[in-house]
Amino acid sequence: MGRYFGRKLAIYALTFVVAVTINWLIPRFMPGDPVRAMVARAGLQDASGVAAMREYYTNLFGFDLPWWQQYLNFWGELFSGNFGVSLWAYPKSVSTIIFEALPYTLGLLLPAILLSWWAGNRFGAYAARKKVLDNTVLPVWYVLTATPYMWLAILLAWALGKVAGLFPVGRSFSASLEPSISWLFVTDLISHWFLPFLSLFLVMFGGWAIGMRNMVIYELEADYAHYLGALGAPQKLVRRYAFRNAVLPQVTGLALQLGVIVGGAVVTEIVFDYRGLGYLVLEAIKTSDLFLLQGVFLFIVIGVLLANFVIDIVYVLVDPRTRVGMGSGS
Repeated sequence: MGRYFGRKLAIYALTFVVAVTINWLIPRFMPGDPVRAMVARAGLQDASGVAAMREYYTNLFGFDLPWWQQYLNFWGELFSGNFGVSLWAYPKSVSTIIFEALPYTLGLLLPAILLSWWAGNRFGAYAARKKVLDNTVLPVWYVLTATPYMWLAILLAWALGKVAGLFPVGRSFSASLEPSISWLFVTDLISHWFLPFLSLFLVMFGGWAIGMRNMVIYELEADYAHYLGALGAPQKLVRRYAFRNAVLPQVTGLALQLGVIVGGAVVTEIVFDYRGLGYLVLEAIKTSDLFLLQGVFLFIVIGVLLANFVIDIVYVLVDPRTRVGMGSGS
């Protein structure tokens, strides 16, 4: 088992280095000059003052250094926990801005992922043995899983927010409120949270339900299921074994889909102006804030890698065949 997780850690470490390098490169290939944007926001009219400010910010952020030196400096600052200073919210640090927005993204993502996975697997397994439900609900699931996150978010914002007026659209909470532990703030926070959550939940729910439905049907037609039935085992026991075997590919699918889910959450936050990491990505792009952009992407990369590693551990715990294979390999 130690060798197995050692290989996994080595793969994740290599993936982290490659992802961080790409994360450092992409913002620097974006069009626009971040220093020029900062100087323009200052509104200076004097040419000498503009030149002095440009030189100051260029030296401050290290843009006058060669690219290879900027890259090495980036790794040095990364290991020291310094993600730089935001150009958009100067002189606020990138880490401070991200940690302020991170709870909103986690509060949106974790319930949507966990609840959709659990509910989708349960409904999919139930539909696999109920033909009426399978014939009526399955087309809806196919539509849900094929729906882009952004399109469904726009549709829900228009239908339930603008037309019906049931939920507010925009921001994580009302602009007139300050974050606090009070019933007024919590209810307001939940009302702003519900539509982004629902758009993520519905798309993911459809995918998990279809996957589980297909896997349960396959498992119920397997030889061991027929053998258990021939021995007189109750159908409830056969379905339980079928569900346990069918859920294993769903665990793998969760690891494979994490990147897509996180990307969908970022787009969903932009649609609803939800003040999480997606909102920061949009602001960083608009203001050419490469430090904030690479900081947000770095947090997303680390989060996806850590989640995949946890899922690898969970898979070893829930699948005895993996443990047997690891034991025979050692």
